[in-house]
Amino acid sequence: MLDTLTSLLTDMTPTSIVVLFIMGLVFIAVVTATSAFLEKQERDKRIDLVANERARLREIHRREMKTQKTTRLREKPKGILPQLVEKLNLRELFDAENTRTQLRQAGYRLESHLLVYLVIRLVAPFAFALLAYVYANGVLTGEDSARGILVATLAGFGLGYVMPGIMLKNMSQRRQQSIRDSWSDALDLLLICVESGQSMEQALQRVSMEMSTQSRALAEELQLTVAELSFLNDRRKALENLAERTGLPTVKSVVTAMIQSERYGTPLSQALRALAKENREERMQEIEKKAAALPPKLTVVLVACFLPVIGILLLTPAYIEWKGVG
Repeated sequence: MLDTLTSLLTDMTPTSIVVLFIMGLVFIAVVTATSAFLEKQERDKRIDLVANERARLREIHRREMKTQKTTRLREKPKGILPQLVEKLNLRELFDAENTRTQLRQAGYRLESHLLVYLVIRLVAPFAFALLAYVYANGVLTGEDSARGILVATLAGFGLGYVMPGIMLKNMSQRRQQSIRDSWSDALDLLLICVESGQSMEQALQRVSMEMSTQSRALAEELQLTVAELSFLNDRRKALENLAERTGLPTVKSVVTAMIQSERYGTPLSQALRALAKENREERMQEIEKKAAALPPKLTVVLVACFLPVIGILLLTPAYIEWKGVG
């Protein structure tokens, strides 16, 4: 075998060797191109399988949401509360739509939260009036006790009427403050994600994961926006819901930029960069404003604390001398 191969190589001319070498190169090139083509086909097949599986899972999830009797965000509770609200027409009495918006801004999105709040608005004035009547009846005595009890009862009724609204407003403001404090960092992260080539859903998902430790309220709103972008037919409505739930002008401006980018195909990164810069400047101006208002506040505190002490130090020797002379 070896002798035969040696004799063949010896008998071959230089032209035959060159031709053989070229044929080998052509064979390697054909094998390489064929393998790359087959690998691309295999990759495309896997991508199609993943896309089909995702579409199948999404369709199953949509069917489950349609067939379920209750869902998390569209729960329709049954019992005495809905009947009480419908019979007393509390939705129109307390402006249910405006109340629902305020509850969403405070982090309460279920229908049951709205029903409970409307019932509280109805019961709280009478409960506070009853407590004020009992307290005034036990404390006030004398001829003018009846007038004092009546005034205390009316004051309790008024306090019970405004107290639920004040508490809801305070909860909304605390949640908005948490979102406002973390929005600058979230906007910078969103800009980085968009410039790196991620889609809007991927960028919002990533930012919500990063902001979960800093602001739970902001992370929840972004996660809910990602879910609405996946399932709502109108993507603009999902973004507008984010601005409505937060109730912040800075969030609304970013949402407007996202909507315009979706509609006209303009680059989102440029708008986000300008908004991030503007947001940082506004935040710095707010900090400078608070710092400028600090000296007058400290002046009042210093005068209230140090002036009595200085007066005592100055007047005590004179008082001692006067008593000694006396």
